[in-house]
Amino acid sequence: MKTHQILFIFLLFISLLSGPGGCALQKPNLPPQHIAGTSVSPKVLIDSYKMAVGDQLMINVWKNPSLSLSEPIRPDGKISVPLVGDVMAAGLTPEELAAVIEKKLSTYVKSPNVTIILTSLQGHAFLSRIRVTGSVTKNISLPYHQGMTVLDAVLEAGSVDLYADSNNTKLHRRTKTGTETYDIRLKNIMLHGDMSTNVTLMPGDIITVPERGF
Repeated sequence: MKTHQILFIFLLFISLLSGPGGCALQKPNLPPQHIAGTSVSPKVLIDSYKMAVGDQLMINVWKNPSLSLSEPIRPDGKISVPLVGDVMAAGLTPEELAAVIEKKLSTYVKSPNVTIILTSLQGHAFLSRIRVTGSVTKNISLPYHQGMTVLDAVLEAGSVDLYADSNNTKLHRRTKTGTETYDIRLKNIMLHGDMSTNVTLMPGDIITVPERGF
């Protein structure tokens, strides 16, 4: 009889420690902005954008319209500039490319002033995409949109599958100090309407849904 009483007390203790989804009520690790409840602004993923193949550039040479042009970066990473020929553009910031062109043009034009404007970005696409992987209907990579939440992304993946340990979902985010991992109680979000861990996503976030151990 005592054995049954001890077992009952143990099970009761475990149930008191468990949340609505059967997950221990350990305080989840969440992004600082989410904990504070402040508005989340779009994250600056990189400090300065380095141009890539396919990016469309508008190159303006002040007071020299004949030298100004709109040009895409070719597959070899270069653009063609009047007078100076091919110039490597991929891997440079717009400011760096402008300085290179100014230096090359100085042989032909007195004190050239070059401005580079990016009119179409292709190289940023994979930097900012949201990935959902693991025990979901389909692993996906989708474009980032401001205001997206974890739930939005998981629903795009077709929701979790039958064997998901969804309350142990993790959100991986790149920060200035390295990758940070946050706790997402996905089962609580989807089944119990508990939105406390329905974090607003940032560009480049990765959501991983583990499979239950058997």
